[in-house]
Amino acid sequence: MIKKIDSNVKRLKRHKRVRGKISGTPERPRLNVFRSNMHIYAQIIDDVNGVTLCSASSVEKGFEGNGGNKEGARKVGLMIAERAKAKGIEKVVFDRGGYIYHGRVKELAEGAREGGLEF
Repeated sequence: MIKKIDSNVKRLKRHKRVRGKISGTPERPRLNVFRSNMHIYAQIIDDVNGVTLCSASSVEKGFEGNGGNKEGARKVGLMIAERAKAKGIEKVVFDRGGYIYHGRVKELAEGAREGGLEF
């Protein structure tokens, strides 16, 4: 019998391992990424106080485009950078959420850098 490996369980294991090393502070919060098949989400989180400072996703009403491709991910990165700048956040720690730094995750990161976030 062939057993299929659950890729999300493996991703969550990687994410837990990375989160042991990465933490968001009030001075330098964590930029978290979640990717589904159709959408992409980003949050800036202060782990010390347990607060989400701002968020952006491809599900929002004002979003133009498709969250399941690279162009949509770049737009979400630009949106999160713009909202972070409005809150006075310039430096963040990037948390890729256990995903490979490739494709949509990479485009979101480059869009956030393009928008003015440093990481």
